[in-house]
Amino acid sequence: MCVINVSDIQHFSTGDGPGIRTTVFLKGCNLRCPWCHNPETISAAPQTLTFAQANRTQTYGHAMTAQQVLAQVMEDEDFYRASGGGVTFSGGEPLLQAEGVAEVAIALGAQGISVVVDTAGCVPWESFAAVLDVTDLFYFDYKTPYPDAYREVVGGDYALIYGNLCKLIASGAHVHVRVPLIPGVNTDAQACAKACEQLRAAGVQYVDLLPFHRMGTGKYEALGKAYAYAGVQPLSFEETSQIASIYRQYFEISIE
Repeated sequence: MCVINVSDIQHFSTGDGPGIRTTVFLKGCNLRCPWCHNPETISAAPQTLTFAQANRTQTYGHAMTAQQVLAQVMEDEDFYRASGGGVTFSGGEPLLQAEGVAEVAIALGAQGISVVVDTAGCVPWESFAAVLDVTDLFYFDYKTPYPDAYREVVGGDYALIYGNLCKLIASGAHVHVRVPLIPGVNTDAQACAKACEQLRAAGVQYVDLLPFHRMGTGKYEALGKAYAYAGVQPLSFEETSQIASIYRQYFEISIE
Protein backbone atom coordinates (compact mmCIF):
# COMPACT_ATOMS: atom_id res chain seq x y z
CA MET A 1 0.00 0.00 0.00
CA CYS A 2 1.45 3.34 -1.10
CA VAL A 3 1.95 6.32 1.18
CA ILE A 4 1.21 9.61 -0.55
CA ASN A 5 2.58 13.01 0.42
CA VAL A 6 -0.55 15.19 0.24
CA SER A 7 -0.50 18.96 0.40
CA ASP A 8 -4.26 19.47 0.52
CA ILE A 9 -7.52 17.97 -0.72
CA GLN A 10 -9.97 20.47 -2.15
CA HIS A 11 -13.60 19.43 -2.42
CA PHE A 12 -16.18 20.84 -4.82
CA SER A 13 -13.68 22.11 -7.35
CA THR A 14 -15.01 23.39 -10.68
CA GLY A 15 -11.78 24.53 -12.33
CA ASP A 16 -9.74 21.33 -12.46
CA GLY A 17 -11.56 19.33 -15.08
CA PRO A 18 -15.07 18.42 -16.23
CA GLY A 19 -17.95 18.62 -13.76
CA ILE A 20 -17.63 18.88 -10.00
CA ARG A 21 -14.35 17.40 -8.83
CA THR A 22 -12.22 16.79 -5.80
CA THR A 23 -8.64 17.90 -6.37
CA VAL A 24 -5.83 16.11 -4.57
CA PHE A 25 -2.84 18.45 -4.42
CA LEU A 26 0.35 16.48 -3.90
CA LYS A 27 3.38 17.96 -2.17
CA GLY A 28 6.67 18.30 -4.00
CA CYS A 29 7.67 19.68 -7.40
CA ASN A 30 10.88 19.44 -9.40
CA LEU A 31 10.28 22.77 -11.18
CA ARG A 32 10.64 26.26 -9.72
CA CYS A 33 8.28 28.48 -11.71
CA PRO A 34 8.67 31.98 -10.23
CA TRP A 35 4.98 32.75 -10.91
CA CYS A 36 3.67 29.58 -9.21
CA HIS A 37 0.35 30.20 -7.46
CA ASN A 38 0.70 27.09 -5.28
CA PRO A 39 4.10 27.75 -3.64
CA GLU A 40 3.18 25.59 -0.67
CA THR A 41 3.34 22.53 -2.95
CA ILE A 42 6.89 23.06 -4.22
CA SER A 43 8.80 21.67 -1.23
CA ALA A 44 8.10 18.06 -0.30
CA ALA A 45 8.53 18.94 3.38
CA PRO A 46 5.56 19.89 5.60
CA GLN A 47 5.09 23.65 5.87
CA THR A 48 2.92 25.77 8.13
CA LEU A 49 1.59 28.95 6.57
CA THR A 50 0.65 31.88 8.78
CA PHE A 51 -2.12 34.01 7.32
CA ALA A 52 -1.76 37.08 9.53
CA GLN A 53 -4.74 39.02 8.22
CA ALA A 54 -7.07 36.07 8.77
CA ASN A 55 -5.40 35.23 12.09
CA ARG A 56 -5.01 31.57 11.23
CA THR A 57 -2.37 28.99 10.34
CA GLN A 58 -2.56 25.96 8.08
CA THR A 59 -0.10 23.12 7.67
CA TYR A 60 0.42 21.65 4.22
CA GLY A 61 2.03 18.26 3.79
CA HIS A 62 0.93 15.06 5.48
CA ALA A 63 1.31 11.38 4.73
CA MET A 64 -1.82 9.49 3.72
CA THR A 65 -2.23 5.94 2.52
CA ALA A 66 -3.87 5.42 -0.84
CA GLN A 67 -6.88 3.99 0.96
CA GLN A 68 -7.19 7.11 3.11
CA VAL A 69 -7.08 9.33 0.03
CA LEU A 70 -9.66 7.13 -1.69
CA ALA A 71 -12.01 7.25 1.30
CA GLN A 72 -11.86 11.04 1.43
CA VAL A 73 -12.41 11.67 -2.27
CA MET A 74 -15.27 9.17 -2.41
CA GLU A 75 -17.19 11.35 0.06
CA ASP A 76 -18.18 13.39 -3.01
CA GLU A 77 -19.26 10.44 -5.17
CA ASP A 78 -22.82 11.73 -5.59
CA PHE A 79 -21.54 15.04 -6.97
CA TYR A 80 -19.29 13.27 -9.47
CA ARG A 81 -22.09 11.12 -10.79
CA ALA A 82 -24.58 14.00 -11.00
CA SER A 83 -22.17 16.37 -12.79
CA GLY A 84 -19.89 14.13 -14.83
CA GLY A 85 -17.04 15.05 -12.54
CA GLY A 86 -14.42 13.04 -10.71
CA VAL A 87 -11.02 13.31 -9.08
CA THR A 88 -8.06 15.41 -10.24
CA PHE A 89 -4.48 14.85 -9.11
CA SER A 90 -2.50 18.08 -9.15
CA GLY A 91 0.36 19.61 -7.26
CA GLY A 92 3.16 20.16 -7.07
CA GLU A 93 3.96 17.44 -9.55
CA PRO A 94 1.68 14.43 -9.04
CA LEU A 95 3.76 12.14 -11.26
CA LEU A 96 6.65 12.32 -8.79
CA GLN A 97 4.32 10.03 -6.84
CA ALA A 98 3.01 8.07 -9.81
CA GLU A 99 2.74 4.77 -7.94
CA GLY A 100 0.45 6.26 -5.32
CA VAL A 101 -1.63 8.12 -7.90
CA ALA A 102 -2.02 4.89 -9.87
CA GLU A 103 -3.20 2.96 -6.81
CA VAL A 104 -5.96 5.46 -6.07
CA ALA A 105 -6.84 5.85 -9.76
CA ILE A 106 -7.26 2.10 -10.23
CA ALA A 107 -9.74 2.01 -7.36
CA LEU A 108 -11.61 5.03 -8.72
CA GLY A 109 -11.79 3.55 -12.19
CA ALA A 110 -13.24 0.34 -10.79
CA GLN A 111 -16.12 2.44 -9.46
CA GLY A 112 -16.59 4.40 -12.68
CA ILE A 113 -15.09 7.65 -11.36
CA SER A 114 -13.10 9.69 -13.86
CA VAL A 115 -9.49 10.66 -13.19
CA VAL A 116 -7.59 13.73 -14.39
CA VAL A 117 -3.83 14.10 -13.92
CA ASP A 118 -2.45 17.66 -14.09
CA THR A 119 1.28 17.46 -14.83
CA ALA A 120 4.18 19.62 -15.94
CA GLY A 121 5.66 16.59 -17.69
CA CYS A 122 9.23 16.83 -16.36
CA VAL A 123 9.42 13.22 -15.20
CA PRO A 124 10.66 9.94 -16.70
CA TRP A 125 8.25 8.36 -19.19
CA GLU A 126 7.85 5.44 -16.79
CA SER A 127 5.88 7.75 -14.50
CA PHE A 128 3.37 8.38 -17.27
CA ALA A 129 3.25 4.69 -18.10
CA ALA A 130 2.27 3.92 -14.51
CA VAL A 131 -0.96 5.94 -14.79
CA LEU A 132 -1.63 5.82 -18.53
CA ASP A 133 -4.32 3.15 -18.46
CA VAL A 134 -6.16 4.62 -15.46
CA THR A 135 -6.26 8.32 -16.44
CA ASP A 136 -9.15 9.70 -18.48
CA LEU A 137 -7.62 13.11 -19.19
CA PHE A 138 -4.16 14.60 -18.87
CA TYR A 139 -3.66 18.31 -18.35
CA PHE A 140 -0.14 18.94 -19.62
CA ASP A 141 1.53 22.26 -18.78
CA TYR A 142 3.56 23.85 -21.59
CA LYS A 143 5.32 26.94 -20.34
CA THR A 144 7.60 28.11 -23.15
CA PRO A 145 8.76 26.89 -26.58
CA TYR A 146 12.36 27.83 -25.77
CA PRO A 147 14.61 25.15 -24.19
CA ASP A 148 16.91 27.76 -22.64
CA ALA A 149 13.98 29.49 -20.94
CA TYR A 150 12.67 26.16 -19.63
CA ARG A 151 16.07 25.45 -18.08
CA GLU A 152 16.90 28.92 -16.79
CA VAL A 153 13.47 30.19 -15.71
CA VAL A 154 11.61 27.12 -14.48
CA GLY A 155 14.42 24.57 -14.08
CA GLY A 156 12.95 22.08 -16.52
CA ASP A 157 14.30 19.86 -19.30
CA TYR A 158 12.48 20.88 -22.47
CA ALA A 159 13.56 17.81 -24.45
CA LEU A 160 12.20 15.49 -21.76
CA ILE A 161 8.94 17.44 -21.44
CA TYR A 162 8.30 17.72 -25.17
CA GLY A 163 9.26 14.09 -25.71
CA ASN A 164 6.77 13.00 -23.06
CA LEU A 165 4.06 15.11 -24.66
CA CYS A 166 4.67 13.49 -28.05
CA LYS A 167 4.65 9.99 -26.57
CA LEU A 168 1.52 10.70 -24.57
CA ILE A 169 -0.43 11.86 -27.61
CA ALA A 170 0.92 9.01 -29.73
CA SER A 171 -0.31 6.55 -27.10
CA GLY A 172 -3.87 7.71 -27.73
CA ALA A 173 -4.27 9.46 -24.39
CA HIS A 174 -6.75 12.33 -24.10
CA VAL A 175 -4.55 15.40 -23.59
CA HIS A 176 -5.29 19.08 -23.06
CA VAL A 177 -2.20 21.26 -23.16
CA ARG A 178 -2.39 24.12 -20.68
CA VAL A 179 -0.38 27.24 -21.42
CA PRO A 180 0.04 29.71 -18.53
CA LEU A 181 0.28 33.12 -20.19
CA ILE A 182 3.15 34.76 -18.35
CA PRO A 183 4.09 38.34 -19.33
CA GLY A 184 7.68 38.51 -20.49
CA VAL A 185 7.96 34.73 -20.84
CA ASN A 186 5.62 33.41 -23.52
CA THR A 187 3.14 36.11 -24.51
CA ASP A 188 4.82 37.90 -27.41
CA ALA A 189 3.68 37.02 -30.94
CA GLN A 190 6.90 35.22 -31.82
CA ALA A 191 6.75 32.96 -28.75
CA CYS A 192 3.07 32.21 -29.36
CA ALA A 193 3.68 31.31 -33.00
CA LYS A 194 6.63 29.07 -32.10
CA ALA A 195 4.62 27.34 -29.37
CA CYS A 196 1.79 26.69 -31.82
CA GLU A 197 4.23 25.26 -34.35
CA GLN A 198 5.76 22.87 -31.82
CA LEU A 199 2.48 21.83 -30.25
CA ARG A 200 0.89 21.12 -33.61
CA ALA A 201 3.92 19.01 -34.58
CA ALA A 202 3.32 16.98 -31.42
CA GLY A 203 -0.26 16.28 -32.48
CA VAL A 204 -1.95 18.56 -29.93
CA GLN A 205 -5.62 19.34 -30.59
CA TYR A 206 -6.79 21.09 -27.42
CA VAL A 207 -5.13 24.05 -25.70
CA ASP A 208 -6.31 25.75 -22.53
CA LEU A 209 -4.92 29.26 -22.09
CA LEU A 210 -4.43 30.33 -18.46
CA PRO A 211 -3.88 34.10 -18.16
CA PHE A 212 -1.45 35.11 -15.42
CA HIS A 213 -2.96 36.16 -12.09
CA ARG A 214 -1.58 37.08 -8.68
CA MET A 215 -3.98 35.11 -6.51
CA GLY A 216 -1.11 33.24 -4.89
CA THR A 217 0.39 36.41 -3.41
CA GLY A 218 -1.06 35.77 0.04
CA LYS A 219 0.53 32.33 0.18
CA TYR A 220 3.99 33.77 -0.37
CA GLU A 221 3.36 36.24 2.45
CA ALA A 222 2.17 33.39 4.66
CA LEU A 223 5.34 31.46 3.84
CA GLY A 224 7.48 34.50 4.62
CA LYS A 225 8.80 34.55 1.06
CA ALA A 226 8.99 37.26 -1.56
CA TYR A 227 6.80 36.76 -4.63
CA ALA A 228 8.88 37.49 -7.73
CA TYR A 229 5.79 38.36 -9.77
CA ALA A 230 4.06 40.57 -7.21
CA GLY A 231 4.56 43.65 -9.36
CA VAL A 232 3.68 42.05 -12.70
CA GLN A 233 0.39 43.21 -14.16
CA PRO A 234 -2.08 40.67 -15.55
CA LEU A 235 -2.70 40.75 -19.28
CA SER A 236 -5.42 43.05 -20.55
CA PHE A 237 -8.48 41.68 -22.29
CA GLU A 238 -7.09 42.91 -25.60
CA GLU A 239 -3.72 41.23 -25.05
CA THR A 240 -5.36 37.95 -24.09
CA SER A 241 -7.63 38.13 -27.13
CA GLN A 242 -4.68 38.69 -29.46
CA ILE A 243 -2.89 35.65 -28.05
CA ALA A 244 -6.06 33.57 -28.29
CA SER A 245 -6.46 34.52 -31.95
CA ILE A 246 -3.02 33.05 -32.70
CA TYR A 247 -3.69 29.76 -30.91
CA ARG A 248 -7.19 29.52 -32.37
CA GLN A 249 -5.73 29.20 -35.86
CA TYR A 250 -4.32 25.81 -34.90
CA PHE A 251 -6.27 24.36 -31.97
CA GLU A 252 -9.57 24.13 -30.20
CA ILE A 253 -8.98 26.47 -27.27
CA SER A 254 -10.48 27.62 -24.02
CA ILE A 255 -9.49 30.58 -21.83
CA GLU A 256 -9.69 29.97 -18.11
